[in-house]
Amino acid sequence: MITIPNVNQINIKKDMRVKDIILAMENSGVMGAGRLSKAAIISKEMISDKNCKVFMGLAGAMVPGGMKNIIIDMLENKYVDVFVVTGANLTHDLIEALGFHHGRGTHLVDDKKLHKQGVDRIYDSYMPNKAYESLEDFFEKHLPEIYGKELNIKEFLWWLGSKIPAATFKHGSNRSILRSCYEKQIPIFCPALQDSGIGLMIYNHIAKNKKIKIDAFSDMKEIMGIAWSCKKAGVIYIGGGVPKNYIQQAMQLSPKSASYGVQITMDRPEPGGSSGAELREGISWGKMNEKGKFVDLICDATIALPLILAYLKDEIKQ
Repeated sequence: MITIPNVNQINIKKDMRVKDIILAMENSGVMGAGRLSKAAIISKEMISDKNCKVFMGLAGAMVPGGMKNIIIDMLENKYVDVFVVTGANLTHDLIEALGFHHGRGTHLVDDKKLHKQGVDRIYDSYMPNKAYESLEDFFEKHLPEIYGKELNIKEFLWWLGSKIPAATFKHGSNRSILRSCYEKQIPIFCPALQDSGIGLMIYNHIAKNKKIKIDAFSDMKEIMGIAWSCKKAGVIYIGGGVPKNYIQQAMQLSPKSASYGVQITMDRPEPGGSSGAELREGISWGKMNEKGKFVDLICDATIALPLILAYLKDEIKQ
């Protein structure tokens, strides 16, 4: 006979810590609450496993969505060993490092009026379009330093992070993902860098016949080398897209598929796209270990990530 554990009803008490709420969700054990607790617990296990390299893929509007400092904390607390991200998130990160802010707006708005006012909308997060003028000034000042040099994307992003003054990024809104990766020497990959504001800035210089060479393919060799040489691998995917697939293909070509996996997405698996594909699908490709611990959490990452990080900070002793 199959033993069926009870669904324990969640009780919220005054002054409960996030850790206690996550544990209450674990005792409930079903639906979104059960999966959120499982995501937190698997994240803790993979980060605490000294033999495990944690690969994190980040897509979606995470910086406009207020998640920048969450990501920085995960990087600086050494919860992440390899970081793969979209160029859009890095563009928004750099814009904030230059002193601009994303604003709280509404999606119920006349976008024609926003355009006339010079405001760009990311659902209900707003950004002043004039930020791109400062971005242009920043690249006009610094890009000449690498004229005639050949860098891969990781080396370019570390260089870019080094151009953000350390004194300005330590506190508040000027903290920077790019600067953190540079200071901590965390491998940071952005395979679709050209698909972003940063990419446009680089292209603008190339179009003016400036000698800038950024090699995307040597990055593939590097991430595959990390996947090949690590004793064990774990993956954390926020959103999916190019960052997820870039890590997944490194797992596929490595002799060691991922032993841990946490995916937070709002996408569905039925259309067959990578962003909605269940982690267990990766077993068929050799990307995920058939004996591994995985969870797919269908949730807005701006809800799930802060809760998971709060749990990790309580549970993982530095």
